[in-house]
Amino acid sequence: MSIYSTLSRTKAPFVPLEGNKVRMYVCGVTVYDLCHIGHARVMVAFDVITRYLRARGYDVTYVRNITDIDDKILKRADENGEAFEALTERMIQAMHEDEGRLGILRPDREPRATAHIADIIAMTETLIDKGFAYAASNGDVYYRVRRFEGYGKLNNRQLDEMQSGARVEIEQAKEDPLDFVLWKAAKPGEASWPSPWGDGRPGWHIECSAMSTCCLGNTFDIHGGGPDLTFPHHENEIAQSEAATGQQYANVWMHAGAVRVGQDKMSKSLNNFFTIRDVLEQHNPEVVRYLLVASHYRSAISYEANSLDEARRSLERFYNALENVASDEGEVSADWRARFIAAMDDDFNTAGALSVLFELARELNRAKKEAPQQAPALAFELTSLGSLLGLFGQDPAVFLKGDTEGLALSEDEIQQQIDARTAAKKAKDFAGADRIRDELAAQGIILKDSREGTTWVLEG
Repeated sequence: MSIYSTLSRTKAPFVPLEGNKVRMYVCGVTVYDLCHIGHARVMVAFDVITRYLRARGYDVTYVRNITDIDDKILKRADENGEAFEALTERMIQAMHEDEGRLGILRPDREPRATAHIADIIAMTETLIDKGFAYAASNGDVYYRVRRFEGYGKLNNRQLDEMQSGARVEIEQAKEDPLDFVLWKAAKPGEASWPSPWGDGRPGWHIECSAMSTCCLGNTFDIHGGGPDLTFPHHENEIAQSEAATGQQYANVWMHAGAVRVGQDKMSKSLNNFFTIRDVLEQHNPEVVRYLLVASHYRSAISYEANSLDEARRSLERFYNALENVASDEGEVSADWRARFIAAMDDDFNTAGALSVLFELARELNRAKKEAPQQAPALAFELTSLGSLLGLFGQDPAVFLKGDTEGLALSEDEIQQQIDARTAAKKAKDFAGADRIRDELAAQGIILKDSREGTTWVLEG
């Protein structure tokens, strides 16, 4: 198995630091609002990575943090007139509900920043003791960026070319404009914790350094996150962690691709985002998941008006192949699994893996017509491999029918019409049979005839 690392900018064989154990940390969500499709992109990408690593025999410990104290959280809670804890609890619950609908497995550990204040303070003290940080006159504690020789290595940037990150305020109390905050002095009435430098709260970057180290050790196998985190967040994590411990922080750095709307990255700051909940009101959750899985995890996804319609049509091809087949484990003639594994071993190439599954679906369709005895084993192989991507877990008939809410006819009434059409055909009343078919089609109900009988799906 080979993985591309953002740090080395190369793809190399993956060798865990300790036997078959894989320790992975992924930066999670700042929970001040509902999650959007850009968040889902990262969640699904590392869900697939976790599923596949475990299927390949690795013992994975997957940690994904929750940022539950932050300027945006405090601002939103103040706007709502509620305690920040009430806001974050509600948003965390909503996040878990959205993840569940998308078939995303929960991480093994989900540390919250507010539960690791003591660890954050301890790491900050270590950085001060080693000369990498300083307490400023305004009550904040800052990290000395120029003191860390490797700063910029993740993003291949030179110090003199850098600008302060979006979440770094320029303060006169700083020794250098590039220095970033580790501990923020509390403003009057603001949520805070006691520290050696006065009441305050952690800066954003130090949270992940402390939580990852506490959960996984000074050095771990994989650090992941969204495409917008490489700078300054992940660059600052490396600087903090390696200065504090004197050891390499993460062995491999992985970043999921962005979701773009037109030419812009989907983000709350640009107000061009679609929440997961809004999208799931209109589309089957598996269709949304398929859209996010169909592209390589490092590739950008273009979210257009017809993107999910195309994803549904692709999924329908698989479910049409699986329909009316009793899945059963057995021998298959071709090396479908080996080719699927070869694609996924190549930096989790889901697009290549799906191309193998499309070929397998075509073979299943052929077998259903020409060699029915082979179909159950092919269906089992297709669903088994698809499950590694979190796909093909629904009953084909249910998926293909789509959302029946709002139909003028109940499913029983539709079946009665199908039975009446079958009787008309047996009586050689073909005009009557065609009339029933056309009346159903006018209501968006499409009939599908096969040797096993007649089924129906919703149009589109």
